[in-house]
Amino acid sequence: VQLQASGGGLVQAGGSLRLSCVASEGTFTNYAVGWFRQAPGNEREYVAIITWNAGRIYYTSSVQGRFTISRDNAKNTVYLQMNSLKPEDTAIYYCARDAARWRTSFRRYEYDYWGQGTLVTVSS
Repeated sequence: VQLQASGGGLVQAGGSLRLSCVASEGTFTNYAVGWFRQAPGNEREYVAIITWNAGRIYYTSSVQGRFTISRDNAKNTVYLQMNSLKPEDTAIYYCARDAARWRTSFRRYEYDYWGQGTLVTVSS
């Protein structure tokens, strides 16, 4: 499975971006998918996770109410809509697929396929 993340860029505080993650040579069907981010000097942290059937969605507290994760299994694509961006959201954003079907993990080491990352920079 190959994951391709895109949509990052430079935006002013308060602005919006939409990230996309497309799976090729594989599928997201039956797998949870997460967005993670890593800022310089920090560990990679989970941002949002959508379960395999989109029945549940989870957000880290710092993005709750501002970010929205969604999925389109027919397009093998997961999105992250980011609104009201803040400078502290600046990071490389990665999408990843859970290693096991029908499971939701919050541990990044339990995700086996990762996109290459897309840089989001929010200026103040």
